[in-house]
Amino acid sequence: MDKIKLTTLMAAVAIMLSAAMPAQARRQAATNGKEVIYTGDIAKKVIGYNGTTPLNITIKNGKIEKIEALPNQEDPKYLSRATRKVFEQYEGLTIDEAIKLKPDVATGATYTSEALIKNIQMGLKQAKPAASKKSGTKKSGKKAAAKKRH
Repeated sequence: MDKIKLTTLMAAVAIMLSAAMPAQARRQAATNGKEVIYTGDIAKKVIGYNGTTPLNITIKNGKIEKIEALPNQEDPKYLSRATRKVFEQYEGLTIDEAIKLKPDVATGATYTSEALIKNIQMGLKQAKPAASKKSGTKKSGKKAAAKKRH
């Protein structure tokens, strides 16, 4: 009985501490030029069709390398449709390009698509300050992106 009370108390303290902390994207330490942004903490109120849709966004050398959906309550069929349509629009873009993107949603999976997009946008806005410091000023980043397009 004492073990159960102790476990319950520890869980309650952990919940209170996490609620008191400001909402920020959790970042995994950058290794080999990669950084992983977890959106589950900052996007707790972003709801798809059946609930939250946390993501891991992998950024490598200032560009989105990969986005992956983490365990959630969305219907797998609709989640698959939404992730295919939404994620492919973001992968390979710089953070600035991705923040400005107005992506299309997947037909038939609108709520899930919109939740994924909102998660991505929130995660990227958290990642942007760190990326801006690494790549220099905003102007130089825009010039480099413009040169690549031409």
